[in-house]
Amino acid sequence: MKKSLLPLFIAVATFGSWLLAQAADAPKPLRVLLVAGGCCHDYATQTKLLKEGIEARIHAEVDIEFNPDKTTKATFPKYASADWAKGYDVVIHDECSADITDPEYVKRILDAHRSGIPAVNLHCAMHCYRWGNFREAVKLGDDNAGWYEMIGLQSTGHGPQAPISISFKGNSHSITTGMADWQTINEELYNNIQIFDSAKPLAIGVQIQVPKPKKGEPADPNAKGKEATSVVAWTNLYGPNKTRIFSTTIGHNNETVGDARYLDLVTRGILWATVHLKDDGTPASGYGK
Repeated sequence: MKKSLLPLFIAVATFGSWLLAQAADAPKPLRVLLVAGGCCHDYATQTKLLKEGIEARIHAEVDIEFNPDKTTKATFPKYASADWAKGYDVVIHDECSADITDPEYVKRILDAHRSGIPAVNLHCAMHCYRWGNFREAVKLGDDNAGWYEMIGLQSTGHGPQAPISISFKGNSHSITTGMADWQTINEELYNNIQIFDSAKPLAIGVQIQVPKPKKGEPADPNAKGKEATSVVAWTNLYGPNKTRIFSTTIGHNNETVGDARYLDLVTRGILWATVHLKDDGTPASGYGK
């Protein structure tokens, strides 16, 4: 009886050893920090949509740093420490803190990215941490240029909520390769004051903007809209280490953040920023699902 069971024991032991070896060789999940909160958006819902959408698409674990403060002065305890990004492979900035103007606070955030921690910036992150005459084109190296330099593009405002036609035509970047043009629901088209040389546009947004009526006056039903065009997704190489940064200004409303096309774009941005995206737009081995 014992002899007849010996081959089975050997087979089980061999298979167990193989499983352990496979587990040892499997890559660890990407550690993603999602920072969200502040003015004007349903971040409580959007953090859930982003976490679930990202983790369903790639081998990643998303930690959330959320502040329910709905003002433009939302701050985050995580940023109080100089090593706030330690242990993370990439940080998603989804905060809306336009009136946080403490240079030391902002410098701690930027230092992590200058030292090599990649970032993905979403929507209102483009309008954070600004002071001085920020509505005019800033100059590289100026005191109020730091956040824009990390992002790679300077934006100061947006148009009305209206559909945006997003086009990837003529772009063969791994983030957008194979992606079809699409039209959003009502969204905000952020302006482009300037795009720095370190940035590479990936997608263009076109929106028909109907002028708002003067205060107290009814809307003109015959008013004709004007076409506005902006870069809505791009990459940037930031600082002395050329840290990879991906940004998109799309993502105001929950329906957009939960849209599979949006989540695909953001997830590819994460993979590119962490150097885990192949040229054909698919995840590197071990990082897909």
